[in-house]
Amino acid sequence: MSISTARPISSDIVDRDLLRRGVDEANIPALLMCLVQLTGDEKWLAKPYAPNRGKGLDDNDSGGLSDEVQREIRDAAFAAISAWVDGKPLAVARPANADLARMLSVAMTEEVPAEYGDVVASSLGFDPAPSPVAAARPLQAIIIGGGISGMAAAMQLQQRGIAYRIFEKNAEFGGTWWENRYPGCGVDTPNLTYTFACRPNDWSKYFPLQEEIERYLLDTAQSFNLYENVSFSTIVEKAEWQADANRWRVVVRGPDGVEQEHFADIVLSAVGILNMPLIPEIKGLDSFTGRVVHTCQWPDDLDLKGKRVAVVGNGASAMQVVPAIADEVAEMTIFARSKQWAAPFPQFRKPVPDGVRYLMKVFPLYRGWVEQRLSWTFNDRVHGTLFRDPNWPAPERAVNAINDGHREFFTRYVRQQLEGREDLISMVLPDYPPFAKRMLLDNGWYRTLLKPHVELIPERLAEVKGATLVASGGKEVEVDVLILATGYQAANVLGSYDVIGREGRVLREYWDGDNAAAYLGTLVPGFPNFFILLGPNVGSGHGGSMIRNIENQAHYAMSLIETMVEKGASAVEVREDVYQDYVSRLDAAHEKLVWTHPGTENWYRNSRGRVVAITPWRNDAFWRMTRKAKVEDLVLDGARATAGEELTA
Repeated sequence: MSISTARPISSDIVDRDLLRRGVDEANIPALLMCLVQLTGDEKWLAKPYAPNRGKGLDDNDSGGLSDEVQREIRDAAFAAISAWVDGKPLAVARPANADLARMLSVAMTEEVPAEYGDVVASSLGFDPAPSPVAAARPLQAIIIGGGISGMAAAMQLQQRGIAYRIFEKNAEFGGTWWENRYPGCGVDTPNLTYTFACRPNDWSKYFPLQEEIERYLLDTAQSFNLYENVSFSTIVEKAEWQADANRWRVVVRGPDGVEQEHFADIVLSAVGILNMPLIPEIKGLDSFTGRVVHTCQWPDDLDLKGKRVAVVGNGASAMQVVPAIADEVAEMTIFARSKQWAAPFPQFRKPVPDGVRYLMKVFPLYRGWVEQRLSWTFNDRVHGTLFRDPNWPAPERAVNAINDGHREFFTRYVRQQLEGREDLISMVLPDYPPFAKRMLLDNGWYRTLLKPHVELIPERLAEVKGATLVASGGKEVEVDVLILATGYQAANVLGSYDVIGREGRVLREYWDGDNAAAYLGTLVPGFPNFFILLGPNVGSGHGGSMIRNIENQAHYAMSLIETMVEKGASAVEVREDVYQDYVSRLDAAHEKLVWTHPGTENWYRNSRGRVVAITPWRNDAFWRMTRKAKVEDLVLDGARATAGEELTA
């Protein structure tokens, strides 16, 4: 059932007063899009109703309109939504894709490409539901990892009637959201975009924190019966292709330490790129007399009250944990050898009003249009501004004129936050273009740096001598607790287990260590029926939720399975030449973008400087690439050729 027709709450029990409150607090641009579909009247897309442009990442809830016009819109919306609740159908239940893009352009007050309407239509639930795969024999899949990627794969396999088993190293589902429990831990993308498409959620905050995200993931696992098909505390040691049987042999070590063999037709690797903590090489680290904690291994019994604490790093996890613990500790020292751009974050810890939450429950189309606005704002709006202009005269500060405007905006924000502290401004203001590293959100970071017991040392931690930490410039500090907010081994893709494909091809060797690549982030030649989720070049460097690209990959993997079954094949893999061509196009695309700007370091790149973690494509482009597997790109073992078609054998 599409989002246009679903009525989740019976009209006789709808709380009209609470619904009215929701409409009165709702986002005006999203309400306008709903009014167009509710009434069929396109006057809501024109002046005086069309919204004016908002500022930065602000939600623009008022649309920049007068109180009088807002009241007219809200009154009309409440009347139309009430009529819909009582059974009146939408006047425009299914706008054309081009019209959806045009509507989103009005809602965003900027041009949205016409082709973007395809992904809007899919997100609003207009695509047909997938059908079960009619395989000649039952297929068995193994999923390695029970985080978001593994859960997405499991849910899509279930929809298609394919049996599966999940092996998860932790004691629960959730992946990074089960492991990361440090104070202040939360998501830096909006709630509706960080939600499985098949399972909407009633989020309490616009940017939920770890506890609520974990609860959502565990509830999702429960509702989809994923617990019936998982082995927890089980580490995968090896996955090896058996050519004589066209199947995978997977060796696991269970909680009792005993190795076991499992066999499957298909393996989906869902270990992700943020699952192996990066522990920096610091001289004498083992000699530290206090407690060393990585943010992704935060212990429940860690008491920081009144302690002298040092934090290494100033990336996303540091920007969350430092403000969260600053008022608890006696002294705080931050070692930050690099500088970061951080955007204003007006929605930080901001709760979703009860009325708005109820409106989303009662009228899902509103939730859908809010999600489209958030997706454009946080995913693709900025993408077109990140290309390196070879004629731009000041490449040391920006990559093009618009990027330079971003720099001026973010610089003003930093100066406002640290007014009167030129010493701090010089320590934190980056000397590289905005977005060359993932843009961070200010969770109170700058305000925390102003606290009298907080010291920022703009150098790396060079050495540890007992309780003494020595910065690279020689400064020494005494601390009780050392927190490593140093991220993950993002370039070490699939580094936690061995993968051996056809003719003994070892994936780690084929990738030459950290130089990972995969066709559509999913397929590697020589590794049949092996699908990588959140693999190389799938994450989004220009912002946004990884869940959508993970779901796109899972959809593509299902299309590969369907193609294999349709053609009567027993194995599918990508052609070597197709793979190499894709990698060449991918690398060439990255070379045009800001994150390959000379002199810039980021976690997207491997030891060679090649980008391996993120995609150069806009999100709707990747969505389009992953809709349906192309037979001409594939090697299909034992497939039946149809008239006019040649299959690679």
